[in-house]
Amino acid sequence: MKHSTTIPLTPLATSLGDVDAPPSGPRFKRRFHVMAKPTGSACNLDCKYCFYLHKEQLLEQRRGDFMNDSTLETFVRQYIEGQDGEQIVFSWQGGEPTLMGLDFFRKVVRLQEKYKSAGQRIENNLQTNGTALDDAWCAFLKQHDFLVGLSIDGPRELHDAYRVSRSGKPTFDRVMRGLECIHRHGVAFNALAVINRLNARRPIDVYRFLTREVGATYLQFNPCVEARTFKQVAPQFWDEASIPVVGTERAKPGAADSVVTDWSVDPDDWGYFLSRTFDEWHREDLGRVLVNLFETAVAQTMGMPSQLCITAPFCGKGLAMEHDGRVYSCDHYVYPEYELGDIFSHPLHHVAFSERQKAFGFGKKDTLPKYCLQCPHLNLCWGECPKNRLVRAPDGEPGLNYLCPGIRQFHSHAGPRLRQIARSLHAG
Repeated sequence: MKHSTTIPLTPLATSLGDVDAPPSGPRFKRRFHVMAKPTGSACNLDCKYCFYLHKEQLLEQRRGDFMNDSTLETFVRQYIEGQDGEQIVFSWQGGEPTLMGLDFFRKVVRLQEKYKSAGQRIENNLQTNGTALDDAWCAFLKQHDFLVGLSIDGPRELHDAYRVSRSGKPTFDRVMRGLECIHRHGVAFNALAVINRLNARRPIDVYRFLTREVGATYLQFNPCVEARTFKQVAPQFWDEASIPVVGTERAKPGAADSVVTDWSVDPDDWGYFLSRTFDEWHREDLGRVLVNLFETAVAQTMGMPSQLCITAPFCGKGLAMEHDGRVYSCDHYVYPEYELGDIFSHPLHHVAFSERQKAFGFGKKDTLPKYCLQCPHLNLCWGECPKNRLVRAPDGEPGLNYLCPGIRQFHSHAGPRLRQIARSLHAG
């Protein structure tokens, strides 16, 4: 399964706190992040909502065509050389990166040691469905301080609704066995839940399962939003005439002519999910459990930069690299229209700060509709992810985020307590 949409968060956010900065300028001109996909779209699961499996056809990837040694070494060298920070974070995603096998990641660690400079600190994170994790894997991950992002969508019936094997079988038990191994070896991990049309209606069940039974103290909630045409049409290349107005039947999942897939989260359910989990978090776990969207909401309420690319005014500093070294503007923009080049023709830092990528990053703020610019929550949202701007504002202007009703609902609900938390933190 592949459904990580944002630059990694706490504890990695401290190294990527400049995601709120423009994708250019002297202060952060050499800070960028790459999600590396050594298996491309290949995965051992067949999650019904996955937005990446179809890349095999779209990008003409041959089955079993994984990252080779030359591409790996070129990437590691360029990624380290292209940054000026003391901490460099490598993110390994897919598809399913564990399909590469342990020997690949042993090479990764050796190459990182080979190319890092004195004073540089290398960190790795691995986003996985967890089904392949065993004692050998977890011993390696612990030894080399990998942070694991474990994809798990809630209790058994919610997890298995969409997250199935290639043969259509449920995967919950396999994931939980991987989790047991993570705990046994003391591997640091985050839980990533894709909030879809089903589990969004059971927020407390999801939250309590992840915190009480999974034992996660850091949660990433990623809303599942996919345009109905996502397999063929790149974001921002939609047929503008077909874009519905927010709040109408076509701007929700389930309608025969809906703008989104049937598994996409309903915007109102997204607001309900965030509001209910925020209440539970605030009441029971404030200071103990970190939730990506709540942590950045607190920071932004305090006037600090966003910890997430999706809630920052600019984007473009989180690129995606395929198994063959081709680089794309973003994880959700791996389409031919957004290919920036490859690491054999153009050094990574040149690609990351190319004029084309800077235009992509600045475009997030520059293309907001008036409805957003007049919103009281603008500084906490900034139109969320551009790939979700699938609907029209009430006045008919295109470019509004599909999740807007839910985002507004959440910030109206949580705002007073966010400000209270901010005042407490300011007061020490």
